[in-house]
This record gives sequence, C-alpha cells and structure tokens, in this order.
Amino acid sequence: MESKADQEKETESSNATVNTVSLTDFFTCNQITEHIASLRKQFNQVSTPLSTLFHYQIFDGFECQLCEMGTLHFAPLPIYCFCCGIRIKRNSYYYYRREEDDTQPCFCTVCYRNSRGGNITFNGTSVSKTDLDKKTNNGEFEEAWVECSKCKSWQHQICALYNDKRDLDNSAEYTCPICRLKEIENGMHVPLPKNAMFGAKDLPSTMLSDHIERRLFKRLMQESEDWAKVEGNKNLDEVLLAENLSVRVVLSVEKQLKVKKQFLEIFAEENYPAEFPYTSKVILLFQQIEGVDVCLFAMYVQEFGSECGNPNKRSVYISYLDSVKYFRPQRATMNGEALRTFVYHEILIGYLDFCKKRGFTTCYIWACPPIKGEDYILYCHPDTQKTPKNDKLRHWYLSMLRKAAQENIVVGLTNIYDNFFVSSGNWDSKVTAARLPYFDGDFWSGTAMDKVRIIEQESGGDYEKMLKLVPKRTLKAMGHVDPSKGTAKDILVMQKLGQAILPFKEDFIIVQLRYVCTHCNEVIVSGKRWFCTAIECKKFQECERCHTSDSHASVNGDKHRLCQDLMDDDILCDTKENDVTLDNEFFDTRHNFLSFCQKNSFQFDSLRRAKYSSMMILYFLKNPSLLNVGTICRVCNKQNVYQYHWKCQSCPEFIVCAACYEKRGANCHAHTLIQTYSTVLSPSGNQELNPKAALIQELQDVVKHASQCRSTKTQPCTYLHCLQIKKLFSHASRCTIRISGGCRYCKKVWVALAVHSRSCRDSGCCIPRCRDLKKQAEWIATQSESRRRAAVLEGNSELLSPR
Repeated sequence: MESKADQEKETESSNATVNTVSLTDFFTCNQITEHIASLRKQFNQVSTPLSTLFHYQIFDGFECQLCEMGTLHFAPLPIYCFCCGIRIKRNSYYYYRREEDDTQPCFCTVCYRNSRGGNITFNGTSVSKTDLDKKTNNGEFEEAWVECSKCKSWQHQICALYNDKRDLDNSAEYTCPICRLKEIENGMHVPLPKNAMFGAKDLPSTMLSDHIERRLFKRLMQESEDWAKVEGNKNLDEVLLAENLSVRVVLSVEKQLKVKKQFLEIFAEENYPAEFPYTSKVILLFQQIEGVDVCLFAMYVQEFGSECGNPNKRSVYISYLDSVKYFRPQRATMNGEALRTFVYHEILIGYLDFCKKRGFTTCYIWACPPIKGEDYILYCHPDTQKTPKNDKLRHWYLSMLRKAAQENIVVGLTNIYDNFFVSSGNWDSKVTAARLPYFDGDFWSGTAMDKVRIIEQESGGDYEKMLKLVPKRTLKAMGHVDPSKGTAKDILVMQKLGQAILPFKEDFIIVQLRYVCTHCNEVIVSGKRWFCTAIECKKFQECERCHTSDSHASVNGDKHRLCQDLMDDDILCDTKENDVTLDNEFFDTRHNFLSFCQKNSFQFDSLRRAKYSSMMILYFLKNPSLLNVGTICRVCNKQNVYQYHWKCQSCPEFIVCAACYEKRGANCHAHTLIQTYSTVLSPSGNQELNPKAALIQELQDVVKHASQCRSTKTQPCTYLHCLQIKKLFSHASRCTIRISGGCRYCKKVWVALAVHSRSCRDSGCCIPRCRDLKKQAEWIATQSESRRRAAVLEGNSELLSPR
C-alpha cells in the first residue's frame, strides 16, 4: 500500500502532463522500490544457470542498474516454410527471398530439394530457386538499452518501462527510477498524478464490457463475503486483493465472411449462403500489477446475428482464447478452484449471458490447445505456464458451462457430431453439410474442403460410382434412403468428415442458450414448450407448431409422457446492438495481433516483459496511427529510422539508424552496411497523435483518390499530391531496379500500398496490389489454421514439431 505522504504528494503534483517517456514517472517511492525489487526477484528465482537461460553477459561493462543483468535476448521469431507450413528448426538452413512488399517467403531445405525443376510453387505463385538466398535460422535480437540523462547509467528499456515511441527523434530526457527515487526523497520531484496516466480503464467502454465488469465485480464480492463468513475478518484483506481489474472490448467491427468456393461446391441441391455478415470482437482483461496495467486474458469471438442466414443465424463462435499466468492473488476460491479460473469463467459466463439477452441462441466452442511452440493471441508465455491437454481444456470449458447452466444461461449442451452427423429420424434431419455452420477458422469447414480434394482425387469426378461403395446401412443411418445424383458429393464429404470428427467429438461443443425444437430445429421463441424428463430423452424439445401428441416414442421404442412449459421469456426479434464501433488494424485478426507483437518483440514470457508489452499495447490502442511511422533500428531497437540509414545486404532485416552508425560505425554489424534512403518523414520533437494521424490519413486518401482519378493532360486533377502518386505508380510498373536494387521511388510506392492494405476491408478494392497483399496475408493465416487441423487429425502435435 502507498503511504499517506506519497498519496498527498501525488495529489499536489503540478506536473500534470502525460508527455513523459517512462511510466515510472508516475510511481511513488513505494512503487519504485517495489518495481526494482520485483525485477531482481524475477531473475534470482530462476533455478537454471542464468548464462544459459537469459544469455547473460556484461557487454562493455553494461549492467542494468534495475535488474542487475547484462545483455538479454528476445525469443527468436518463428519462421515457417511457405511451401509445407512446417516451422523451420533453430540453427537449420533455409532459403528466402526479399519481396517488394517487405515480406520474406522462406522455404525449408526439404521443400527446396524436393521441388522439381528450377522453381518452388506456393499459393499459386512460382519462385525461381536462383532468386533465393541461403541462410541459417540463428538470428538473435537483444533487448534495447536506455541511458539516464542525469546519472548516465544504463538500463534495459523494458526494466525502465521506457516508451521509445514517445521519443522518436531522441530529443526527450529520460530520468531513471533510481534518480527519481532520490529526487522524490529530496523533494525535487513529485510523481505525476495517476489520472494523467493512460491506462486500461481509459479505453472506451461498451455495453458488453460494462455488463461483464458488473457481473465480475459482483461475483468477486460474493466470493470475498463467503470467505469472510468462514475465516472472519482476519483474512478479509487477502480476500479483497483481487482488485484493479478492467474488462474492455478493443475490437467490435462488422465484417463479411465469404464462404470458400470449394465448400459451396459440395452442395448441388442446397441454397447455401455465399457469405455471412458478422461482428468480430476482442475482449481483454487487464489487472494493475505493481502500478502497471497488465493484459492477462484475451478472447476473439464472432457474432452472427438475426439478419444472418441459416445455418449461422443467431450463433456466436468463441474462436480463440488465451491468457498468461500473472493473475493476483494466486489462491483458491471457496470451491477449491484457482481464483484466476474463477475470474476467467465469469468473463465467459458474462459474455454468454449478454449474448442470450440480445437474442443469440447458440454458441460454438472448439476446445483445442495451441500446437507446441505456437501461440494463439499473446506472444510467448512463461515457462511455468503449461499448455493444457485436450481433455483438460475441454473439462475447463465444461466446468464453466455447468456454472452457466445453474443460472439458466445455458439450457443444453451437445457436440458437432451428435448434432449434425447423426440422423434423428425426422423428415428433415438428413446428414448434410448444408446444416453445418460456417465460421472463420473453424475445424469442420476447413476439414470438409480437405476431404473434397481427397474425394476428387479418388473418384476422378465420378461421385455416383464412389457412392455405390458406401454401405446401405451407412446411408440409412445418415437419413439418405434413396440419395439423388446431386447429393453424392455431399454424402461422401459428410461420411469422411464424420469419421474424422468422431474420435474427438467432445472437443466440438455446442452450447444451447435457448431451447430448440427437435423436429423443425427452430428456436422455441414463445408459446408452449413440450419436453421429456426421461434421462435418455433429456434433449427432446417440441414447439407448439410441431406438437401433435402428449407422448413420444423414445429411442428404445418406449412411450414417454411429455411435460409442458409456457415460454414467458420472449426472445428479441433483432440482435443488433446500438453500441460504439471499435476498429483497429493490429487487433483485426488474431494473426495480425500476434504478428504485431512478434515484430515489436512484445513478449509475455516474464512479468517484466508482460508489463512493458501491455504498456505499449495500450499506447498503440490510444495512438493507432503510430503503427505506420518509422522503421526499427536493430542496434538501439528504437523506431527511429528516418531518411538516410544503414542496411545490411546479406541480412535484409538488419537496419541501423544514422545516430547508432555515427556512434559505432562499421562495428555495428559483422557484414558490410550500405547507406539507404527511407521515405518516412521524422516527426519533430515529441509530436503526438494529431500531426501523425493527419499525415497517415492524408496518404491513404490521396492513394485512394489517385487510383480512381481519370484526369488527363487537358483536364488535370487539382487534388493535392494526386499527380505525384500517379507518377510513382507509373514508375513502379516500369522500374527494373526495384526495391531490392535500392530504388527509393519504388520504396515510396510500397510504403503507401502497405499503409492502405492493412486497413482496407473492400474485397473488390481497385488500388494496385491491394488485393494481392490481402490475399497473401489471408494465405499465411490459412497455413496456421491448416497446421492446427492437422495436429488434431494426427492426434499428436509432436508430429508438427520443427524440422
């Protein structure tokens, strides 16, 4: 707890400004002391040799004053083969080519050797082997340092909670926590007020985040009161330590999910929608730990509302969920489960409750842990946090759903196989892929398309002939007594897909938020509901429209009398919510966010890094336009590469800013560095959001305008910079030097296109190369989903371990 003196000093602070480069400027004496002690404790607790685990070394006498460690290296970036999708093993050779759009297609040695002729093909693109360079996957990047402007000592930027994005031109003064501590004690500095610090609580709130927060705080209070009744007042302080929590929705944007052509071709006699409108959302949980808001939990969801066609109508899909194990306090609840589990469960239950109240009827969950060595949302987890096995993760979800069922939020549970691959004998219950919901990144639709390719190869297009090999008993069980010619492909796909899903069907959970009629598969909205109380018939539900008798025949042929209930909880006719739209490009998909964290080394494998990464994520959520400013220097790790800089021809990712090259010269790198021109302009001083945002927006506007402008020499365009952009586009289409040869004009074009494509959602965009760039990003994401499905089908993720 802070002392009264600290609180009074902070309140009386006259330095009410947020223009500071370090979060520690907001810390009181006690918080600075706690922060430094925490840093040193994290390293002292490591049982393995520090030299092995953290690459510890004293470089030119450098030792961080805060953590008392030397050089620390980030986790190596994962590299995947663009051809087979397998992760390339550390210290192994691979082949790569630097592309115009600054991507780097990589190929493992196996695919390189096995490719016939002189080309390697991936995603419909052919690359000549002569254009590829050989490289060893042994790159290392060290944590950046910062020098105190007063005592001239050095600290890791992460330890110092130093935000280099606030000092892009190296003009700001940085005072280390140790000097700040002395200044506070001597009365020379007053901590900046907490209300001037942008934190998780300052992110926009929504109806959903407010609903989840209210429920979470209420349940935590109930939990603490239960403890107090048992333990009395002596442990009440410990019970109330689960505080400083903030739930926020950081992405809520409407999208269109296009159904892939291979999936649509399964149906010859069904009218399956070609696309589904949905809302993509991201929910985060922050907890303030040692004065810093730390992101502990993240969840991606897809919401398909009442305006969406069947089979996605009124459905939600929990696509990804991730967390890091830093929640405090680390104790159990009254029921014996971990308090952090209690909190995460309450967030999910609160979300399901909100969805039900809005009129959603079904939730789909795929209980699938990440493949070994991969992350879902948060980049790099602590070594002490073990990845759960399938059965444990499934149990975790089911435990949460049982709690929701006790509150009548959930009314039933089933799974994908029992719901869609087993015929109930009703007139419209044939097993068909047309009943399968279609979500972005789900298992069944992706696997169905994989099965289509196998069937096409095996049948040669003669599906009827292949269908004759299917036993009549199997066809009857699928509800196809006399299948027509047009259903042959559908039946074959569902048969093979069902065989693939059956061994682990319990992992594909269907959560019923509303009762569904067994006969017509429609949600029972109002009127009377008939149901059976027999254990073997607990899933039987009947609406007024389908009700014909007061009894029904069970699976065994026994007659069971039906009970009835009056539905007084009317469902909303429209699921639309009148709430704020939240959009940002780096949370747009989980692949975008993971890539954003990887490129910026925002890791969560230790508390010190989780605090720093969360600080930077909050900064970019507040200032999204800064994502497109500058390039990172690999010596100082600052995003300060403007105008002229230095670059290695052998290691294209190795870039050095002019300031570092002036200090260290050719000793910056083992290879020869060449001077290069950057098109990005440096901001002056400590300029913040508005000028940069205007610059980025202006660039996007003029690119969009120039691509559509039809001006001529006789009728020139008066739009500012339109002619310059057109000349750049024209140059890029004719240039033979290109970026790889050092053409600065081509570089300008690709900077403009990259800025545009990252935020563009127009599938028919006419801006040059925009669709190509988005297609490549989508293909990379598809590769990740394919690895995930393959790991499940193989039943052992070790089979996908790095080569």
